[in-house]
Amino acid sequence: MTTSTTAPWALRPALPEDIEALAELRAVVMRPDLERLGRYDEHRVRQRLRDGYVPRHTSVVVVDGELAGCVTLRPADGGLRLENFCLSPALHGRGTGTAVLRSLLARADEAGATVRLDVLQGSAARALYERHGFTLERQDPIDVFMVRTPVR
Repeated sequence: MTTSTTAPWALRPALPEDIEALAELRAVVMRPDLERLGRYDEHRVRQRLRDGYVPRHTSVVVVDGELAGCVTLRPADGGLRLENFCLSPALHGRGTGTAVLRSLLARADEAGATVRLDVLQGSAARALYERHGFTLERQDPIDVFMVRTPVR
């Protein structure tokens, strides 16, 4: 899929062998927010992705033929749960995240599915989610839990 405002990108199904590259990308992307919150642990940030990695629910974002991100959209709580949405820092602010999120939410809307996610307190990603209809469900000192009902 492409849009006129972003570099060409595509989603491909994740493979079991993608796990280490995705764990490393997650560590790079999440480090600034986790450090700001005093929660960065070099091992734990990678292990959390490994522990919950389910390739059948995960897509790899490909830009210029290279792995550039990932996103998991899995069944949960009678709807869908968006997890591990990570893009290479080189793509931040360039429209790729918006385009990927729009495509995932279009699928959720077609299925009539509510989507839930959590984002770290103070993360710039929260604004992206709010622009796409996510609202605050609850929060704690570390995480903001958000929900989006389907648009018909």
